[in-house]
Amino acid sequence: MSIIVLFIILVTLLAIGSPIGVALCISTLAGVIIDGTPIVFFTQKLYNTFDSFPLMAIPFFLLAGDIMQRGTLANSLLGMCSSLVGHLRGGLVHISILTALFYGALCGSAAATVAAVGGIMIPAMVKEGYPNEFSTAVNASSGGLGVLIPPSVPLILYGATGGVSITGLFIAGIIPGILVAISFMLTAAIIIRRHNYGIQHPKQSAKERLKAVYQARYAILVPVIVLGCIYGGITTPTEAGCIAVIYALVVEVFITRSMTLKLFRECLASSMRTLASIFLVIVGATALGVFLGYHNVDKMLIVAVHALTADPYIFMILMLILLLILGTILDCSACILIMTPLLVPLVQSYGVDTIHFGIFMTVALCIGFLTPPVGTNLFVACGISGLSIMQLSKAVLPFIVAMLVVVILIMFIPQITLLLV
Repeated sequence: MSIIVLFIILVTLLAIGSPIGVALCISTLAGVIIDGTPIVFFTQKLYNTFDSFPLMAIPFFLLAGDIMQRGTLANSLLGMCSSLVGHLRGGLVHISILTALFYGALCGSAAATVAAVGGIMIPAMVKEGYPNEFSTAVNASSGGLGVLIPPSVPLILYGATGGVSITGLFIAGIIPGILVAISFMLTAAIIIRRHNYGIQHPKQSAKERLKAVYQARYAILVPVIVLGCIYGGITTPTEAGCIAVIYALVVEVFITRSMTLKLFRECLASSMRTLASIFLVIVGATALGVFLGYHNVDKMLIVAVHALTADPYIFMILMLILLLILGTILDCSACILIMTPLLVPLVQSYGVDTIHFGIFMTVALCIGFLTPPVGTNLFVACGISGLSIMQLSKAVLPFIVAMLVVVILIMFIPQITLLLV
């Protein structure tokens, strides 16, 4: 009875537009009160959740991303991508996708990637004759690369919640992230050729390209240093996040001298606001997960799913359908936090690798960034371009199809995620 009431309250709060973290906390608290479960049990579990070294990576990567976005590093990446592919037909489109790919390795956030790259590229693409809907769709879609290319906040949450190696998840996310970027570029190229969009710019000389790469050297070194330290076994992801913050500050304060005290305070305030919203979701989702576990929902789920099918591939198809539905109504991070404790034991019972499933789950949920009513990337991009959600929802459909193709490939070919691992 208490679980039914909990979900009725949760759905009602989400339907009226309540923030996800608030909806999760209120609905779970209502379930606890109705059930008569000791609240102390939940406070102990919540304390143990935040007493987690891997979760400390999130604030560091958020702050590093903010520093680089407000400094010079993000713009230098844009200049480098422009010099490398700006001469191609639809060059600005490929610049947007490549810059999002590189920027994802700096911040690990989809919304931040859309805001940073889209804020510059959407007006530039419209100025060159691309339709506003197409320009916004490209940048809203490629913003999802921010959580596929490591470091990734959702992958950190999945690893910390499911007891899965975050380093392994970061390594496994590289190839799928690149595949999604390539699928976006191919999709955009087909649309550009069919409608004859864009202006073809002259190809830059080798000297000009080398100069652009040299100017972006400090930005290029960020993923090299951070991921190199993680994959080389020198540091943990959390320690690598600290290194990213220190490196970004050293570059922006002492080398480029673009970071002032006022700007640094703005970076701290911005990253703290984002962190507060993420941690509120963590609190609510963890409490809900504990409540469901207290009532053995995870064990009932395993029995129910095994009664449906014993085939791992059919199981993965069922999971894909479930994740696509959940992605439309829940934020990616909230969904991972709620579902991971329930799904990881189920995944293991089917013999599916938990690292492979984590990447599959994250890519599938990334489609939710582009689907209303939640559609985080849609709202950020609409705020930049002035389009309505309905207009942008239609424009992103080809990119959703491209991402679905990649998800299906990942589902049936585990080597895509596990090759580097």
